[in-house]
Amino acid sequence: MLYSAYEMQKAWFSSASHWAEFGANILSNPALPMGYLGMGPAMASALKVFAHVYEERGKPAFGIDSVEVDGKSYPVAQSTVLEKPFGNLIRFRREGLPEDAPTMLVVAPMSGHFATLLRGTVARLIENQEVYVTDWADAKTVPLSEGLFDLDDYIDYLIEFLRFIGPNTHVLAVCQPSVPAFAATAVMGADNDPCRPATLNMMGGPIDTRASPTGVNDLAMDKPLSWFQNNVVATVPFSYPGAGRRVYPGFLQVAGFISMNLMSHMMSHYEMFKHLTVGDQESADKTKEFYDEYLSHCDMTAEFYLQTIKHVFQEHTLPKGEFVHRGKAIDPDAIRDTAMLAIEGEKDDISGIGQTRAALDLAPHLPLAMKKYHLARDVGHYGIFNGSKWRKRIAPVLEEWMRANPGVN
Repeated sequence: MLYSAYEMQKAWFSSASHWAEFGANILSNPALPMGYLGMGPAMASALKVFAHVYEERGKPAFGIDSVEVDGKSYPVAQSTVLEKPFGNLIRFRREGLPEDAPTMLVVAPMSGHFATLLRGTVARLIENQEVYVTDWADAKTVPLSEGLFDLDDYIDYLIEFLRFIGPNTHVLAVCQPSVPAFAATAVMGADNDPCRPATLNMMGGPIDTRASPTGVNDLAMDKPLSWFQNNVVATVPFSYPGAGRRVYPGFLQVAGFISMNLMSHMMSHYEMFKHLTVGDQESADKTKEFYDEYLSHCDMTAEFYLQTIKHVFQEHTLPKGEFVHRGKAIDPDAIRDTAMLAIEGEKDDISGIGQTRAALDLAPHLPLAMKKYHLARDVGHYGIFNGSKWRKRIAPVLEEWMRANPGVN
């Protein structure tokens, strides 16, 4: 019922968006006097903002065609190298990359957005590394015949991806996947797997949410697991390939993120309106590009979502030594030669200070020289992996750490 109601609302707003765009084009038509006089420019700008907010969006493309290194532009090749029902492995490599350049697996979050949310992360890393990215599927597009996808499956996917890429791969887990990436590293360490990560780098990840709880953590703790199952899990409608699958809809996750900083998002669109009114299209486009990505959402399977709520946010099974994979307890102490870097943002309102750093205390026999903590000053959650602070201040720390710890074999 929840999903069907959303689909009806989306159809109405999509139609309204088209009409608003049509009206804005008329009002801003240079051949008509209303485009210059009176309330014409303001009305046109308001309609454009409305049309942008409610336009229908699909899965964005990474669109990274080239990168600039030392003042020279290099073409970038993107390819899908491994296809699986719930997520593909895609590869980026720029021309002119040295043969001995590090190889990195970027584990994108499965938390309501597509992997393209990390476009800025990937574009920066491509400059000096060969980069692979987990391109998670939108659960509503996966037929029921493909079965379920839970935390165990997520960990298995990461292990399979690492074995596909090969030894001495560096892993970067952005936010939510820090927990399954840590678990996969521990499993591979216990098995002495030759493809276990050279480094495990975690940014803004909820390893132990008991440290500096945020609004996201409080919400998960305030409600029993049954509340989430009964109130935010929905069934995919028959109009999608995954009809009948139980999912946590991406539109709910995005709505939750927006509600946490509602005034900030409202001001962003008001600024966009002002830029359009005075003809500053470049500034308006920057806001539009951000929200084109931010408002594109995908669903995650109900079983994965509920297990994440339970293990990460409610029962804290990883830091308490109670996390289990395929019926076998995860042993963090099995991480003995994979160097770990924990990066946190000083102003992160999703993963509080100390939540990611907790990972460094879970592997007691990993030498101190192979553990590093970096607190990014004056940086919020998204600033950790996107924007100028990521490119100029955080990425260099990550790259220096990888080069200092080139591999376990």
